[in-house]
Amino acid sequence: MHLASHLIVSWLVGHHLPERRDRVLVAYAGVAPDLDGLSLVGGVDAYGQWHHVLTHGITGATLVMICAASLAKEPRRVAWLAFLAFHVHLLCDFFGSGHGWGLTYWFPFSRHVYMAPIQWDLNAWPNVAVTGVALALSGWLALRYGRTVAETVVPRRWDAVIVETLRNRFGRPQPLPQVTTE
Repeated sequence: MHLASHLIVSWLVGHHLPERRDRVLVAYAGVAPDLDGLSLVGGVDAYGQWHHVLTHGITGATLVMICAASLAKEPRRVAWLAFLAFHVHLLCDFFGSGHGWGLTYWFPFSRHVYMAPIQWDLNAWPNVAVTGVALALSGWLALRYGRTVAETVVPRRWDAVIVETLRNRFGRPQPLPQVTTE
């Protein structure tokens, strides 16, 4: 999956958190596995050797979870949602990174590479479908809750403009019916 798709999907994992900072931390936790993509600085061979190895496993997940929790306003919730978003990224990469890309989940304790029984190319329809559904869901959440995945990369006032534009185009959602327990 592409980085932007990982960001959208990861933001959805934590969209319900009340604090913007916590939502952003969970979203960034979901793109953190791709930090090992910086191995490209060492050349194509280094990228081929280290991408999906250095930060696509349990060690990376644990470090990201600890970092996210230490910066969060709700540390426990953010820790577990960051861990979940990280693993959603791994799941998407496991199947949708292209043929021949596996995960070295237990690195540095083991160099065993796990390969998915079914893999598809980065630009294949399943990745496009996941991205489309994630965008549609984030649009619906924008109408309902007044925030978008854009809050992860733009100032709050710009996100508010995006929400207002979507509401002007698609309307404001009706309030949910109240359930009585009588």
